[in-house]
Formats: sequence, structure tokens, C-alpha cells
Amino acid sequence: MNDDHEALTARIDRTNELLQRMLAEVAKTPSTHAIFVDAGYLYAAAGRLVAGTEDRRAFDLDAEGLIEALIDKARTIFADSRLLRVYWYDGARRRIHTTEQQSIAELPDVKVRLGNLNANNQQKGVDSLIRSDLESLARHRAISDAALLGGDEDLVSAVEAAQGYGARVHLWGIEAPEGRNQAEPLLWEVDSQRTLDLDFFKPYVARRTAAAYEATASRPTRENVRFVGAQIAAKWLAARGRESLVELLPGHPYLPGSVDQDLLVEAEGLLQYSLRGQADLRRALRDGFWEHLQAQY
Repeated sequence: MNDDHEALTARIDRTNELLQRMLAEVAKTPSTHAIFVDAGYLYAAAGRLVAGTEDRRAFDLDAEGLIEALIDKARTIFADSRLLRVYWYDGARRRIHTTEQQSIAELPDVKVRLGNLNANNQQKGVDSLIRSDLESLARHRAISDAALLGGDEDLVSAVEAAQGYGARVHLWGIEAPEGRNQAEPLLWEVDSQRTLDLDFFKPYVARRTAAAYEATASRPTRENVRFVGAQIAAKWLAARGRESLVELLPGHPYLPGSVDQDLLVEAEGLLQYSLRGQADLRRALRDGFWEHLQAQY
């Protein structure tokens, strides 16, 4: 009898020891958060707030700078947590990355997920992608907190799915000049809510000064665009100095996102034609830029 009692006591002690070890390991494991950005909501709300329009063609968005700002904001809110990654959800024709989306996808700690764009340039399938990722990450305990930048009521099911597995969902919104730009049912479901104001977005959104390119403007040839690319490279060499541009050479054929955006904006101003969504012309622009730059070294 005593032997049975001693064996039972030993098993209990062993179980308690294992539990203590497990709790100690859990205590050492840092919390993890992720940021989920509905780019359709971001462009529309930030564009209206800063540039006075939801038309993406009318303003430039410094996505790289803005993503860094969102990461910094999360770092202050989730002080004892580490970032898993930023998920960037957008729409594209036939789910083929635009040049801008490709440059965002190349940023560290960023995952671009694409839904479709219909004939009216409306996103389709983005909400289901957000739900799938939120639910999967929460189910596998990959995140403890999710910062969700969005406003669509269809995101309610994504919030509920993540919360069902124990994750906390924090809704981030963009200041609305009038009324609200987030659905009330979404506000009701989340664990916390905060609004990012005009000052937060001002450094990253700028209305295009070369503004509205005529819809009827004739499409430039690839050779014309290539020449403009070389022209800009020559201008930058003279203005910025060789040292600032020689650092780009090891990255050929890719340009850093900020440089690529500057090249695009300046070329559109010279051509008086929008190159957005014109992948072949964007390649011609970069080819002309690189050809002139490499010819100098």
C-alpha cells in the first residue's frame, strides 16, 4: 500500500515538475503581433483625408514610409511583443502584381496578398483573404494580437474567427473628414479601436502636381519612354552627384521603391501621360535609366 502511495506521489511530483517547466517556457516566449492592411480602404480613406480624393491616379502614396510608420506605431502599442509581418491586401487584374505592388512585396517583413479587380475597379476576394490569414495565424498561435487597418463590415467574420482562437484584434482606422469610414458592426466586434489622424498620413500622401493626365493623351512609344528614362538619369547625375547613384548599380535591374517612385512621377510629368498599370512602359523607363547610368561607369 505504501509503495502504491509513494508511486502516486512520485507521479504527481513529476507532473508538477513538467507543468512548471512548461509554464516557464511559455513565460519566456514573447508575444507576437501582425499588421493587416486593407489597401483599398487605406488608399480611399487616406487619399480623401490628405489629397481630397479617393482616385489613386490623383495622388502618390509612399507605401514604404507608411509601412515603416505603421510598424513603429505597433511597436509602441505592443511594447513587449515582436512583429511577425505586415500583410498588405490589394486588388489586381487577374491577380497579377502591378509594379507598385511588386515593390511593396519586396519590402522586408511584408507579405502582399491579392484579390481580383472587377471592371469597375472594385476589389473582390480581399475580405476572404484577410479572414483566412487571421483565422489560420490565430489557430496556430502564431499571433497573440492583430492590428487591422480596414473598415468593411465584411471583416466582422474575420475578427470573430481570430477571436475564437484567443487572439485579440485591434481595429485601426483613418480619420474621416465627415462622418465615419468604418462599419459600426466592425467597431462593435473588435477588442480595441484607434484612429490615425491627418498628421500621421501627411508625410506619405501627396497630390500629384502634374495632375490630371488627359485620358485622351496619346500613348507614348517605348522608345520615347526609354529616352525619358535616360534623360532623368542624366539630370539626377548632375543634380545629385555620382556617389548617390553609383550605390544603385549592385541592385540592377531593380531600383529601391522610393527611387522607382521618384522616377515614375518625374517621367509622368515629362510625358504628361500616366504610366500606372503600363508594365511595358515602366520597363522601358527603367531600361533607359539604367542604360544611361551604366554608360557613365
